Amino acid sequence: MRLAGQSLVGKIIATILFSILILSFAVWGIGDIFRTSAPTTVAKVGDTEITIDQVRNAYNNELQRLGRQFRTVITPQQAKLFGIDQQVVSNLVTEAVMGEQARKMGLSVSDQLVARSIMEDPAFKGADGQFNRALFDQLLRNASLSEAGFVQEQRSSMARLHLAEALAGDVTVPMAAREAMNRYNNERRAASYLVIGPTLAGEIPAPTAEQLQSFFNDRKSAFQAPEYRAVSVMVLDAAAVAKPESVSDADARQRYEQEKAKYGTPERRAVQQIAFPSTPEAEAAFNKIKEGASFEAIATERNVSRTDLELGTFTKGEMLDPAVADAAFALEQGATSGPVAGRFGPVLVRVTQIQPESVRPFEEVAADVRREVAQSRARGQIETLHDTIEDMRAGARPLAEIAKEKGLNLVQVPAVDAQGRDKAGNPVGIPERDAVVKAAFASDIGVDNEALRIGNGGGYAWYDVTGIEPAREKTLDEVRDEVTAQWRQDEIGQRLSEKARQLTERLEKGEAIEALGQELGVPVKTAADLARRAAKDELTADAVNRIFSVPVGKAGNSANGADARAVFKVTSATVPPLVTTTQEAQNAETQLRNGMSDDLINQYIAQIRQDLGVTINQQALRQATGGEL
Repeated sequence: MRLAGQSLVGKIIATILFSILILSFAVWGIGDIFRTSAPTTVAKVGDTEITIDQVRNAYNNELQRLGRQFRTVITPQQAKLFGIDQQVVSNLVTEAVMGEQARKMGLSVSDQLVARSIMEDPAFKGADGQFNRALFDQLLRNASLSEAGFVQEQRSSMARLHLAEALAGDVTVPMAAREAMNRYNNERRAASYLVIGPTLAGEIPAPTAEQLQSFFNDRKSAFQAPEYRAVSVMVLDAAAVAKPESVSDADARQRYEQEKAKYGTPERRAVQQIAFPSTPEAEAAFNKIKEGASFEAIATERNVSRTDLELGTFTKGEMLDPAVADAAFALEQGATSGPVAGRFGPVLVRVTQIQPESVRPFEEVAADVRREVAQSRARGQIETLHDTIEDMRAGARPLAEIAKEKGLNLVQVPAVDAQGRDKAGNPVGIPERDAVVKAAFASDIGVDNEALRIGNGGGYAWYDVTGIEPAREKTLDEVRDEVTAQWRQDEIGQRLSEKARQLTERLEKGEAIEALGQELGVPVKTAADLARRAAKDELTADAVNRIFSVPVGKAGNSANGADARAVFKVTSATVPPLVTTTQEAQNAETQLRNGMSDDLINQYIAQIRQDLGVTINQQALRQATGGEL
């Protein structure tokens, strides 16, 4: 081919051959290499396309909202497990369905209405209650939205809302539904019952080896040993770095004097007060007191009640009026001040009781003061030490070596499960246990883990996973006692269930419950005014709910706690008449109306989705949510 290509004829032939070859590749599909581009649409609803950017923004906003709600970071794995990605797409598809239908029906929203809705949105109003343009622009920037895009979204949202209101905005709740709700919420029942416990199950023989092995084989997963991890933890915080012994006596005493109130109770005074319309009247009253009149007599003369006379007992800082506080804390007990220019007019002040300041001496709290001073100083060193430790970690220095060199405590836990418990089921003593355990179970052996912020951001915790003991099924020999106890509990439960069934049949055949109780040696009791979902007397909520599932005059039985059963006969049921004007009835009607409206809208959306057709590109969805392609 090289030799043939050197001539003119050979070049022409080679050109023709390669053109045919390239054309054939294009026909067979190799041309897709040049034509194919990354998908940009996650879903299509009719003519509406939902882009990767739309899904990504909605997905990230939802993760942030959930993170704020649960005060944690939602990882992509958790988001996928909870189905957040699918929920976000479903919500966007629903909006697109409603938007498509609104356009199809010719629904539109005027510019004036959109503008008014934005101007009246409380989120965009300043402290004066008026629309704040700067705040509006700031919020749009924070949400990565343009003004035109936000206005368009607002217009679409209002059109969807108008369509929803047209569908289900004025649903009338049938009287039958309201009466059914009233019956469900307010029906009260009475029943006679007896409770049978483990003593009536009879003698339970020890299980045979075959019974125990069979019981264990059917429930192996219940006796599984969880995964355990060995973890080393090193904490850097103010307490770990502080050196109280280095704090001088002078520095400690200075801090003590500055914060003396922390080490005791401040002085408190019981204060009385008489207000006057003018300063001359206050002066005249004070002169009478100097001449021998009592404070109470002046109060009576001015028609001041005992309640109004007593201002209360306060520390100086707790008093509302600084001028009155200064006057009150300058008086001796029982003394009366001259006229005081108070915040609300002239007053006379009297102190009736003084509770002296009580402060623990420095010598008694010196160790605490030194520790506080040392920790306060240490906080400034934490970031520098953090950077030094990170450099040491980058040099592959083990935690134990770093802890020894820096004088930090290293906690080594040989085994901890995902709930922070050791093999005996006790909580392990790991600093910042919940955060460290969660992070350790998301890591692996040999991973260079990032330090965790602890103590409201005031310190760091480094951790290494040094061992992993996988979850496993325990052998029968390991849990024989536990399995035997559960086998016995199940056997008692089965016997009590069978006995309760037999007693129920006898009640249904006409025997009196009192006769059954006498035969068993069990007291028969009566429960009245029973309400759904509420325990009463010896009956659990589950047993009460079972009573509501049996017609009046009929018998039944139910589990009543972990190791007992209740056998009962329903004696009466009453339903108060529906009074539509009560708040309870109106709340129930609102609840029914909202539920019926939601059902109507959901059915409508489902039908429109079917008519329009919805396609979802899972590859694009994974790209939008940060999943693997």
